[in-house]
This record gives sequence, C-alpha cells and structure tokens, in this order.
Amino acid sequence: MPRTDKTRTIIGTGTETETRPEIGTASQTRTRSRAGTATGTGTAPAAEIAALVVGVLEDLKAERIVQLDVAHLTSITDAMIVASGRSDRHVRAISEALLEKCKASGYARLGVEGLKGGEWVLVDLADVVVHVMLPATRDFYDIEKLWDFASPGDEAGGR
Repeated sequence: MPRTDKTRTIIGTGTETETRPEIGTASQTRTRSRAGTATGTGTAPAAEIAALVVGVLEDLKAERIVQLDVAHLTSITDAMIVASGRSDRHVRAISEALLEKCKASGYARLGVEGLKGGEWVLVDLADVVVHVMLPATRDFYDIEKLWDFASPGDEAGGR
C-alpha cells in the first residue's frame, strides 16, 4: 500500500533495510524474497519484466539495447536495461510506450524521471530499472561501465 511520505523502504533478507527518497512519485514499500522477486507491489520476477521491456524496446526500434544483471551489486533492483533513441521525441515515445505496455500487463511502476525533457528517461519498475537516452548522453555518462561488474564466482571480470 502506498505511503504518503516521500521515502521508499526496501527490506532485504535478514534485517537489511534501506530508505531512499523518491523524487516526483508516491512512494511504496516492497519486500524482496530470496528468489529476487518483489512482493507487496504487484510486480513479477525481474526476468519476466525484462523480457517485456526488451520486446517493447525492440518493437519501437530502440538502439544499443543492453541488459545488465545488477542483483549482486545492489538491493534496489535486479536488472538494469539501457537503450538509446535517435532523438528526444524518439526517447519520449519509447518511454511512453513502455509505460503503457507495463500498465496494460499489470506491472507496477515506482517512478519515471526525465520524460518531459527526453534526453534521459529513467523508468523504475521495481526489480527492473530502464534508462532510455540520447546517444550523446549515453556516451557521456557510460552507465553500462559503471554497473558492469562480474557477479561473485564469475571468472571473467567486468569490462
């Protein structure tokens, strides 16, 4: 059930608790199970949401689609998907179509940032965070490099 203050509490396994301020959205509380799925917000497993997101991005001709598994790096999300649009209008169109498809499929969204400007749109779908950016913005921030670390036990390191 949404809370009225501007924080989101994420309760991990054991006693781990994290509270983060939410910008521009009503906040929600979610509990993460050991399997990595969120409960309490009507979300599905990250793989299912990610498959839907990638499908929408491909349908709308997003470019350079990259999916990163970040579950071993943060308790906030399990997957991060980064894609580029050819123009600010294309970035907004991709993001709006993604929001519509997620709503129609029953997936809860926790927040959307940057939709008005269209240079970099972030869509928070709980266990999946989607970044849709202009190519110049994407090259400048290079968030794939920031989040691309090998999971524990992998032989090959990140980039």
